[in-house]
Amino acid sequence: MTAVLEPDAAQRGILQAMLHGSTAFADLEGLDQHIRSTTNEFAVVIGPSVPSEAAAELAQWARVHRPDLGVILLRHDVDSTALSLALRSGMREVVAARDLAGITTAVQRSRSVANAIGQTLMDEAQAAAEFARAAAAAEIAEAAAVAQAQADAPQGKILTVFSTKGGVGKSLVATNVGVALAGAGRTVCLVDLDVNSGDVAIMLQLTPHRTINDLVGFNGVIDAEGISSILTQHSDNLSVVAAPVRIDSPDQASQEDVAKLLDALRRMVDFVVVDTSGMFDDLALCALDRSDAIVLVGTLDIPSLKALKLATSTLEVLNFPKSTWRFVLNRADGKVGLTVDEYEKTVGLKADSSLVSSREVLAAVNRGEALVTAYPNHPNSKALVAFSKSVADSLAESSAATASTPSSRKSSGSRLRLRRA
Repeated sequence: MTAVLEPDAAQRGILQAMLHGSTAFADLEGLDQHIRSTTNEFAVVIGPSVPSEAAAELAQWARVHRPDLGVILLRHDVDSTALSLALRSGMREVVAARDLAGITTAVQRSRSVANAIGQTLMDEAQAAAEFARAAAAAEIAEAAAVAQAQADAPQGKILTVFSTKGGVGKSLVATNVGVALAGAGRTVCLVDLDVNSGDVAIMLQLTPHRTINDLVGFNGVIDAEGISSILTQHSDNLSVVAAPVRIDSPDQASQEDVAKLLDALRRMVDFVVVDTSGMFDDLALCALDRSDAIVLVGTLDIPSLKALKLATSTLEVLNFPKSTWRFVLNRADGKVGLTVDEYEKTVGLKADSSLVSSREVLAAVNRGEALVTAYPNHPNSKALVAFSKSVADSLAESSAATASTPSSRKSSGSRLRLRRA
């Protein structure tokens, strides 16, 4: 269809009669509303009475927003000024107002050009749609391949060392288990989640330049490259994600940050050994929820027994499988009126490893050395090495067991709601 713009009524009538089926307008406002709402117009014939500036403005708009719409300018005199105006503004043609045959021919050419442009735009739209579908399919396939590769890749095991009583040797067990596993040729990352008073770095004589709170700066994108930047290396096989050096840090790693950290570390190392604070806080629950083994630590005294009993009761309520629990009894040789047998019966656990009181333990801690390397022949060192090997072998044999699959547990969110209820 063709639209005509001509303020002069007589001239407008002539053009409309000549261009059958055309729609004529006396002012630019009416034409503007028409061509914006009617997409099948292929030509606009601008009569000789329309000012050149208005004609140029319309042509410039059509060139950008409606490239299929041909603007044909009619002038009483087709001179260089009119031709220059048409060239600058993007008009399709300039025709003498008295050349009726030329006007008809120009409109026909505009129809042909509009059809060609329309077909091109349709082809481009179809090609773009096909490309978008192909890109989406490729993206889905790539995501599926990545997910499958991650599922097929060996998954590291997470060991979380936990106790609700301070001073029982939790960090001692965590650091020595990590060092023992690394000494056996396994790649290990020690993660200190005791963000208020973590001692892992001190016990291994490390000076971390970055800590777990630096995860905040990753803005949720926590991958292997980012994690590597916050690791403190202890040896070839052992690295540490240290607790904050200062407790007044303005930024604290969130539960979501820690969850992403632990999930990523599974794909980076053979074992992730987590040292926790002495409470069921969000970070501890996050680690416990992902743990293949939960190492409980206690000492041979009534306060520790009470705390451990409360801890095991809470773990049972939160539906952590008892088959994943391991128990290390520290200072088991104490003569305090409480026997190991009485302790085990009360807490309902048999000790998987027993450690004795020793000055060498404190000496190693004060020197910033792991006991298993500082005094490899010490009874506690042998016990911790044997315990580490036992846990590693057990997890290797039962990696597909039901007790170690997330489907047999409550979700982390459920545990948090239960804890806060």
